[in-house]
Amino acid sequence: MSTEQTAIPAENFFNQGGKGIMSWLTTTDHKRIGLLYMYSIAIFFSVAVIIGLMMRLELIAPGKTIMEANTYNKMFTLHGVIMIFLFIIPGIPAVFGNFFLPLFLGADDVAFPRLNLMSWYLYIIGALIALSTLVFGEGSADTGWTFYAPYSVKTGTNVSTSVFAAFVLGFSSILTGLNFLTTIHRMRAPGMGWFDMPLYLWSTYATSWIQILATPIIGITLLMIVAERVLGVGLFDPSLGGDPILYQHLFWIYSHPAVYIMILPAMGVISEIIPVFSRRRIFGYKAIAFSSLAIAFVGYLVWGHHMFTSGMSGPARIIFSILTFLVAIPSAIKVFNWLATLNKGSIDLQPPLLYSMGFIFLFLIGGLTGLVNGALATNTHIHDTAFIVGHFHYVMFGGTGFGFFAAMHYWFPKMYGRMYNIKRAKIAFWVTFIGFNTLYFPMFILGLQGMPRRYYDYLPEFQDWQVVSTVGSWILVTGLIMMFTNIIRGARKGKPAGDNPWNGYTMEWQTTSPPPLENFHEKPVYKEISYDK
Repeated sequence: MSTEQTAIPAENFFNQGGKGIMSWLTTTDHKRIGLLYMYSIAIFFSVAVIIGLMMRLELIAPGKTIMEANTYNKMFTLHGVIMIFLFIIPGIPAVFGNFFLPLFLGADDVAFPRLNLMSWYLYIIGALIALSTLVFGEGSADTGWTFYAPYSVKTGTNVSTSVFAAFVLGFSSILTGLNFLTTIHRMRAPGMGWFDMPLYLWSTYATSWIQILATPIIGITLLMIVAERVLGVGLFDPSLGGDPILYQHLFWIYSHPAVYIMILPAMGVISEIIPVFSRRRIFGYKAIAFSSLAIAFVGYLVWGHHMFTSGMSGPARIIFSILTFLVAIPSAIKVFNWLATLNKGSIDLQPPLLYSMGFIFLFLIGGLTGLVNGALATNTHIHDTAFIVGHFHYVMFGGTGFGFFAAMHYWFPKMYGRMYNIKRAKIAFWVTFIGFNTLYFPMFILGLQGMPRRYYDYLPEFQDWQVVSTVGSWILVTGLIMMFTNIIRGARKGKPAGDNPWNGYTMEWQTTSPPPLENFHEKPVYKEISYDK
């Protein structure tokens, strides 16, 4: 597909569709909504990073360092809620899905533009409700982001407000999934079949189904928490005849598929970047596409591995353990095909590829340690230790976070028409990568030594690795500051990037940088097959 395009000066892009703040707050342009999400998510991510840095400062030595135990509990709860519900889950779909999904398809917008804007408003409302717990009532929840019962129905903190915030954010997620599914089904360019779609769309498609089918479960569960706190209904509290294990089942039936809501879009990003910077067609297109669907399907069935120590029956534990190992197969297929694509390719080691390679390395560590969690014998030893914290962050931040950074560096010139400083971006990557591993890898060692997670204090024998981890947090934050400073400077003063600076071949590169209001000056027709069949 190719059409003659008229370049749009980057400084005029933000005036498309009107000037002033109200033109943004009432826009139905998917590109502007994607940017609204990006700026909002960047703010909340920064807040969560600051909270995480304060937690690490507290843990640099045994005993009180900078905060009380109750404050620490509230800090790690708010850190988890912001990172999971305001950054990791919506991050890649809401920002890059909104901005680029219609461009990938050759469409002028998503199927339901007003619903798209409504989903952003629900996101902002949910975020403000969550943050309001800092200043109203008895303070933010101190339960952890999982809101485990029966403590969550007994504590005097603002649990009801926090879970209602997550409930509202769930509606935003559902609306986004509905919009993307309809857009993919109904708005593909003429000539574009299912197996002509970019692989990012396959991951978005699988993620959208998870959002629609799994999110209502957590919504109902969170309302049950509110009902028990407000009405005294005995659902989870054993003293009222409730069952706290029921809460764990309901929570993880959603929250483990949510892990794939988080990681699948990042995998789609990597599947787009690697072929471009290795100058090869993707190896095993259909295998990668179907593996996305397989991860989404099997991911629904493995929630029980979070509960191996809860008194679950032997046969149930064995079944959930087997399913946990099975879900590793489609993930391994993706990694194999990415590496096969890189093999003998003409490698161009630009920042997007660096972050993609960092994703693969960190995701492999997270995935392999996940198999340790899935094995019954080892799970008993490491359950609720710092090992789980390390594993979770390698998958979520090392996976989804680095996938987000890869997408940001890859599509930045298309979004703004300008280029960031390549050298600074590479330096920022290495500082971030080193800081990440210095921060989180010691947690595996601490967990194997018996250090519990979520603990405000610890025995002196754990201090050495806690100090290493805290120093790693300083390095990581330094890298993040360098990265975002470079990105902001590039958006404001970067050199013009041109329409296709990376020589990409998917349809978003066939229009101007930034794209015009309706994406293409002429209705595009898909003519070329970008991937192996």
